[in-house]
Amino acid sequence: MRRRQASTPRRFLAIYLNDHLAGAMGGVGLAQRSAQSHRSEKLWALAEEIDEDRRTLLRIMRALDVQPARYKVLAARVAERLGQLKTNGRIVRRSPLSPLVELEALHLGVHGKASCWRTLLAMSDHIAELDPPLLRELLARAQAQVQVLEDLHHARARHLAKMR
Repeated sequence: MRRRQASTPRRFLAIYLNDHLAGAMGGVGLAQRSAQSHRSEKLWALAEEIDEDRRTLLRIMRALDVQPARYKVLAARVAERLGQLKTNGRIVRRSPLSPLVELEALHLGVHGKASCWRTLLAMSDHIAELDPPLLRELLARAQAQVQVLEDLHHARARHLAKMR
């Protein structure tokens, strides 16, 4: 007779947090690469915030006694590197389309991060280790990051439209 592994909410929370950690790892690399390619102080500041959010997620995971899944972190790093190979219409040099696509990927990542903070905030009534004021602060910062990315995306789209 096979023994089934117990499915506990904490186990699922660990999987969930590790998935978000993997996304955060990829997001940090993408944000740094985007800041470098855009030569944008706003994007450098955003990349630093995204990295701080990743470190905060790690602290939350430690408080919950959730170990980072190294294989997921490694997979995220590999995926982020492979994302650099996308040609966007050019093979040898960087396409003018690349910064726009990078901003869109960052936008999706920050929305995902905001969803994680919302989820943890909803759980904070039942999990004492979660700090609601911190989670509200992280959520507000993610919402501000979305606005920065939307502004940069709009400016980049206008720039592309002017190119002939």
